[in-house]
Amino acid sequence: MPTDPRQRRAARHAQSTAAADEAAPRKRPITVDRITDAALDVIATQGYDALTMRSVAALLHTGPASLYAHVVNKADIDELIIGRLCNQLVLPEPDPETWREQISDVCAQLRDQYLRYPGVARAALSMVVTDLDVLRVSEGMMAIVLAGGVAPQSAAWAIDALFLYVGAYTLEISLGAQRQGQTGEDWLVSREERDELVSRFRNLPADRFPETRRHAAELTAGDGHERFDFTVGLIVRNLA
Repeated sequence: MPTDPRQRRAARHAQSTAAADEAAPRKRPITVDRITDAALDVIATQGYDALTMRSVAALLHTGPASLYAHVVNKADIDELIIGRLCNQLVLPEPDPETWREQISDVCAQLRDQYLRYPGVARAALSMVVTDLDVLRVSEGMMAIVLAGGVAPQSAAWAIDALFLYVGAYTLEISLGAQRQGQTGEDWLVSREERDELVSRFRNLPADRFPETRRHAAELTAGDGHERFDFTVGLIVRNLA
């Protein structure tokens, strides 16, 4: 024990400072993975429209300026989150016998990932792809379709069309849910809403809308993801 009072005070101060350092939680460093996690959290809880550099920074208890050491801008975050979702997809070994089922399953997986995060398809539809996880999915889909004997140009355009359709389909659901104050697939049209729509179609002027009146049931049909499966199947079946 120091005998000099000043030394004793200095020793006590050093001990209290060390104890405070041990008690205070260490601030976790900002990383690209944490930024991606926070961005997806913002979308899952508030929707894609709420995703900004500021909202991500707030979730990480920091300022927007801290993010720029790790990402270029919001477009960079968009690519990171789509890459993260694509990373979750399971790509099969291409099989010439079942390639149509394989490509349809990959599209369904991508659809389900997008639907977990309301409006996230907007990020996918607006970005130029350079992320390796996104390119992995594109590469895998290309290999599957080529295994089915499809010409390379047709395969490339078909994959582009499938990506666009998955994005548009999931975005429509997200926008509908937003209008109704609901989330995700809860917005899928109920039987009561469909019956009301059928009634409205059948009451349209017969001279102007004869086919809409006649086929109101067909125009409004489809439970769950039946329309999605039909459209993906339509594209895939016509590839040969």
